[in-house]
Amino acid sequence: MSNPAGPPAVGVLDQARQLTFPPGFLWGAATAAYQIEGAATEGGRGPSIWDTFSHTPGRVVGGHTGDVACDHYHRVASDVRLMAGLGLQSYRFSVAWPRVQPTGSGAANQQGLDFYRRLVDELLAHDIEPWLTLYHWDLPQPLEDAGGWPARDTAARFADYTRLVVDALGDRVRYWTTLNEPWCSAFLGYGSGVHAPGRTAGADAVRAGHHLMLGHGLAVQALRAARPQAEVGVTVNLYPVTPATDSPADVDAARRIDGLMNRFFLDPLLRGSYPVDLREDLRQVSDFGHVRDGDLATISTDLDMVGVNYYSRHVVAAPVEARPRPETPAPSSWPGSEDVRFVTRGVPVTDMQWEIDAPGLVETLRRVHDDYTDLPLYVTENGSAFVDTVTDGEVDDVDRLAYFDAHLRAAHAAISSGVPLKGYFAWSLMDNFEWAWGYTKRFGMIHVDYDSQHRIPKSSARWYAEVIRRNGLAAQ
Repeated sequence: MSNPAGPPAVGVLDQARQLTFPPGFLWGAATAAYQIEGAATEGGRGPSIWDTFSHTPGRVVGGHTGDVACDHYHRVASDVRLMAGLGLQSYRFSVAWPRVQPTGSGAANQQGLDFYRRLVDELLAHDIEPWLTLYHWDLPQPLEDAGGWPARDTAARFADYTRLVVDALGDRVRYWTTLNEPWCSAFLGYGSGVHAPGRTAGADAVRAGHHLMLGHGLAVQALRAARPQAEVGVTVNLYPVTPATDSPADVDAARRIDGLMNRFFLDPLLRGSYPVDLREDLRQVSDFGHVRDGDLATISTDLDMVGVNYYSRHVVAAPVEARPRPETPAPSSWPGSEDVRFVTRGVPVTDMQWEIDAPGLVETLRRVHDDYTDLPLYVTENGSAFVDTVTDGEVDDVDRLAYFDAHLRAAHAAISSGVPLKGYFAWSLMDNFEWAWGYTKRFGMIHVDYDSQHRIPKSSARWYAEVIRRNGLAAQ
């Protein structure tokens, strides 16, 4: 018999005076292959664009590389025991494409697949749900040499690679993410060039973004064909974009940046189309001639879930004064809108100088749900870099703990407002190679001494373990 009063409202404090999450809410942590694995030339692994980029002088702070990183390749068993000690229910990791397919095509490298088989088996042995991401930015270098993501063929190669991974792991992995943050891959990798492969052409960035999404759609179809029961999604990094003032010029600047940051991906993936205003904004950059009949239907292949990575908010303003667009604009992550200004508000920031804006998480999740989809949502990354100090063998990272606490309260508020948020993955499980920042920025709940590889769970890790145990937060 149904309960005429309905289910208890999420957000009501229980007898223990705690803010409780719904039953079955999935608690996890996330990493990425190049950031933690190391063993860059072991087990048949080939070079990726990040190997090439990090070994190019001047590209990464301090000349740091991911050659060793956190040495996770050799420490899988002990790292999984650390996860189990935190009570993680799920672990989101990425597979390194060049470890599985060293040249980006052809037969699988079984040594590489064996590494991921060991990882998955260790996770399952500790009752931790594997959450596999197929692409977290480490394109095999031979595919970049052949044109990279601006080349259409790369999308087809991605689908082939997906089949190899699902054939090896599909019997034990339920949750699959195709891409992580395609905006970064496209617009930082091929627009501004601050990420691998370091190319700087707006038209290439636009093509790369489209072909990443095309590869996503082809990968979803490959997964569906091989494992119909798999839970398949994609992860996008989203920002609320706010005009600095309510002037029409600032409002239009926000529209433009929102188009490039958010709608460039959300609309094709979840609506099967590109926004008309976005195409007009990019008219001087690209004619979208790379979009072929049937592409958008493939890109918008039905999903089971959507992952949202959230870190901060963009506040933008119009150019100081109207000026003609130069024939050859400087390299930018914002092609067609290079002159939009990003404004700081004087609020607290992380060590990345990203503004801390927990309410923006509610805004972002509500937007995806209200404007795009009723699919289950997951926060697949959320975290912060701060300067950590080891004192008497402990790391008391109070700022990171406060960041997590505020954002989990925001996640709870989103659920209370009707958003179908089903899980949360803290970024990151451990300190790691932070892309162009090398080892100078620490996001981890677990401190890593990169010389000794000694791990120390920080205060935030112990706090998060208690949140998981209680499935909730202490009431304020």
